[in-house]
Amino acid sequence: MRFRPCIDIHNGKVKQIIGGSLSDKGDTANENFVSELDAGFYADLYRRDGLAGGHIILLNPSSSEYYEETKRQAMLALRTYPGGLQLGGGVNETNAAEFLDAGASHVIATSYVFRNGQVDFGNLERLARETGREHLVLDLSCRKKEDGYYIVTDRWQKFTDVRLSPLVLDELARYCDEFLIHAVDVEGKASGIEEKLVQMLGAWQGIPVTYAGGVGSCDDLETLRRLGQNRLDVTVGSALDLFGGPIPYRTLLKL
Repeated sequence: MRFRPCIDIHNGKVKQIIGGSLSDKGDTANENFVSELDAGFYADLYRRDGLAGGHIILLNPSSSEYYEETKRQAMLALRTYPGGLQLGGGVNETNAAEFLDAGASHVIATSYVFRNGQVDFGNLERLARETGREHLVLDLSCRKKEDGYYIVTDRWQKFTDVRLSPLVLDELARYCDEFLIHAVDVEGKASGIEEKLVQMLGAWQGIPVTYAGGVGSCDDLETLRRLGQNRLDVTVGSALDLFGGPIPYRTLLKL
């Protein structure tokens, strides 16, 4: 298990939010932390500490009045740590090359590859051709329904009809280098991980998977390691001391 750092940007600021509260209407979210430092500060910190494979997420849609400032912060982070960070948020076949050329190691996509509740394999194949499989991460962030976890899109606001399963992971892994999976119902709450989801992901033996959501203590990290069979990497956001939480950043460097 490795620690994958994050830089979440909303309304032009590095933030930690409660994921399920994000709304495009009014560009609102329940905030846990708003940094006075820019995205370049965090990118430089991760660079100096040799942390690769973290992600930058743009949390505003391109239609937002804040999008350009959010994007500017993201580009600053990419320039600061070229080749060290992945980037997601509104990625499609027309803008993927711009982010890769700016220094992203990978681009992260969700909404572009799901349409009308299903996987749009045409879009997925076009995007994979544009980026190369080795530079593409699929974000399969999900929320719980009665019978399982369903992939959500549009900044976690829309359910798809796709239930996350080992078969779905097998099918989509042919197109990408890694998966990023936020457990959206606990994202930003630091209230404990989604154990059933972690067990399923840990039992799957495929490409690298980064889990995010609910980690609030070092005990949660140990539970994640055990249930995930030490196969999952982890992102810690709101619980990290960099963002006002109790878990020391320096502790995670030792994972």
